[in-house]
Amino acid sequence: MEGISKVQRNYHGDIISFQTSSGRIISYRKAVLEASEGLLQGVTLYENEWGETELTSMMVDDGSFNDYPTIF
Repeated sequence: MEGISKVQRNYHGDIISFQTSSGRIISYRKAVLEASEGLLQGVTLYENEWGETELTSMMVDDGSFNDYPTIF
């Protein structure tokens, strides 16, 4: 099973895509879909205050992806 290894952010600092442990680059939405299907390990899903599904990392205490390396 794949996990998240790197992130790509836009100029606002929002995560727009991830690189998986197998090297695939997937969009944030694709990562949410794969996580909901149980295809990504090390992440959890939650619903934010606006009703949108978001990803958090189980690999760090605060759940953020802040310490993950960037793709580029």
